[in-house]
Amino acid sequence: MNLNDLLASEVVDATGQRLGEVSDFRFVLDAAGGQLLSPARLVGIVVSPRTAASFLGYERQGLTQPWPLAQLFRWWHRGSFLVLWEDIAVMGPGEVGLRPGFTAYDARLTR
Repeated sequence: MNLNDLLASEVVDATGQRLGEVSDFRFVLDAAGGQLLSPARLVGIVVSPRTAASFLGYERQGLTQPWPLAQLFRWWHRGSFLVLWEDIAVMGPGEVGLRPGFTAYDARLTR
């Protein structure tokens, strides 16, 4: 299974309640870049309660142009949250199950 297979998968909590769909992934760079790109590590998935469509970068703080698109994406993805990799209990075809007591983090990138 690759990450593309997880996009649009339904996300459920430990009781089976639907929380949304996988709309994006969050990575972190573990080292400073050199001549080649730094290795990236997956830290979690972004769950959107309404759509599996990507944020297209509009979740980044301060990204406001073009204004109509920025407003549309903020509205469309309201309620989205980040779930860390360690809070994922099971992944299967079309469904991601979260551990009991998972933490929902703000999906926006912060500095």
